[in-house]
Amino acid sequence: MALGIRELIDDADAGSASASEQLFAALYDELHRLAGVQLARNGPGLSLGTTTLLHEAYLALAGREGVHFPDRARFMAYASRAMRGLIIDHARRSRAQKRGGGAFEITLGAGEGDVPAADATADHPELERLSEALDELAAVDPALAQLVDLHFFCGFSLAEVAAMRDVSPRTAQRDWNKARLILHDVLRGAP
Repeated sequence: MALGIRELIDDADAGSASASEQLFAALYDELHRLAGVQLARNGPGLSLGTTTLLHEAYLALAGREGVHFPDRARFMAYASRAMRGLIIDHARRSRAQKRGGGAFEITLGAGEGDVPAADATADHPELERLSEALDELAAVDPALAQLVDLHFFCGFSLAEVAAMRDVSPRTAQRDWNKARLILHDVLRGAP
């Protein structure tokens, strides 16, 4: 009998290596899509492939002790953060090798129809600044940081994020607007 995602997460949290492998296999397609979204938005011009990013993220996730994923949304947000960190590290190494490298700009879209995207015109440090701002947001309001990871980095619609977080789409939109305002203030250096 095949276990559901919820049971696999619970068993993996309890330390079952077999459940961890089954969870990865069950979510492979979704995680592969997530890796593709991450690279398209945050790593244009990097010599890092989708499958490589996914497998490096899996190794990073599998090597963590004491990480708890009470639900799919937290697992996906954690996987997104792991991929974002790997992209940033790869970009740093690339920039150190090339001293300049490719460049892109990050914009946070205003509404549900806006799909945030990276543009090939700004610096990789912009992604680092956004990542640091997200870390600051997570220290103040982890739920808002998770929403940004799921919507902006994972590419889930606000309706999908609302369903994962078990809130109304209107609440998800309100939280998204609040998170954007906080991140804009942090990125501008406002207190």
